[in-house]
Amino acid sequence: MADTPTCSCGANEPKRIIFPCAGQANTGQITNLAAVQLTEEGFGSIACASLLAIGSEGLVTNAKNVDEVLVLDGCPMICARKIAEAQGVPVAQHLVVTDLGITKGPSKSYTDEDVEKVVAASWRGEGREKVAAKPGKKSGGNDTGCGLGCNGVC
Repeated sequence: MADTPTCSCGANEPKRIIFPCAGQANTGQITNLAAVQLTEEGFGSIACASLLAIGSEGLVTNAKNVDEVLVLDGCPMICARKIAEAQGVPVAQHLVVTDLGITKGPSKSYTDEDVEKVVAASWRGEGREKVAAKPGKKSGGNDTGCGLGCNGVC
């Protein structure tokens, strides 16, 4: 029996929210730039960690109901992760920029390569937590029906 092809149209990709710390140091700025790039590339949607910190009801609800939450922290203070945890938002993937070999410094001391390093690590799934799938949620990429009439070949 031949393997059924999986859909490549993106309909089965997990729905993600990306919370960058967006701190004032270069590493915080890198998290924001990486989150913007990841959003543009279709990885997920950027959201405001500050809005999450004040307990915005809609954002907290959305963050608890997406398939995955990616938190990008600039340094070992892990402010964005602490904010998510304080609001009861489960973090599926967490990256710390300084753990990727980028030194914390002044706000404008970063390169495009620094941003790309965080983006690539996100796509590779680095920092992914071992969590069980949410009830009723499909894991992305392994389902055969994409819902767009592409029969798994779009």
